[in-house]
Amino acid sequence: MSSPIVLHLPHASTFIPEDLRDDFLLSDEELEEELNRITDHATDAIFQRAFPEAKAILFPVSRLVVDPERFSEDSQEPMSQVGMGVTYTRGSLCQPLREQLTQGKRQELLERFYIPHHQKLTDAVEASLLANDHCLIIDGHSFPALPLPYELQQNAFRPDFCLGTDDFHTPEDLVAKVEKIFESCGYSTARDQPFSGTIVPMKHYRKERRVQSLMIEINRWLYLGEDYSVDSERVEIWIEVLRRVGGA
Repeated sequence: MSSPIVLHLPHASTFIPEDLRDDFLLSDEELEEELNRITDHATDAIFQRAFPEAKAILFPVSRLVVDPERFSEDSQEPMSQVGMGVTYTRGSLCQPLREQLTQGKRQELLERFYIPHHQKLTDAVEASLLANDHCLIIDGHSFPALPLPYELQQNAFRPDFCLGTDDFHTPEDLVAKVEKIFESCGYSTARDQPFSGTIVPMKHYRKERRVQSLMIEINRWLYLGEDYSVDSERVEIWIEVLRRVGGA
């Protein structure tokens, strides 16, 4: 039997395709700084090492190009009010990032990156349901120790691990088990603070209870230096902790 876990890793990439570089208003230095602030550094490697048997769905480009965790329609997406809907026009400091895209360019980006990514996620969940009769999506992220200006919850508690939930797809016993694992190892946790929710394919959203989902956000102070370098020794410690989640 295959692993029922599907990893969703949407914000780990810093890659901006060369043909899209001129869309951005920032200098090379400013763009590098913005990528450092906004990227969930090393979460692709960390979560895949913690859950080696899981099917991993990685977004291939930076979220600055397209953000696969936003609703595709701005009318449904709360972050669009600060210029950070599915295609950002503002950066993490609320600075101008790129001009408002034409509908044609926006649709082109969705078809190039967003739609194929979500199809891969849907297919992986379907395969897990077929093989295991259930699926657990782990939505892997990180967040800065201090809030960035774009964040809607500026005063939220910032624990070591934020657990994002959905009241249909995240069972209480699952969250409680994960909380117990982290807290028994000396880490603090919070539900839906400073970020809330967890991803589920639209095909299954609010329809299929066999699909469970939990977002795990790691506070970057646990593993990143001020220069955004990864502290490999500290990473090893809590990769082992995350592995315990896979066996919960």
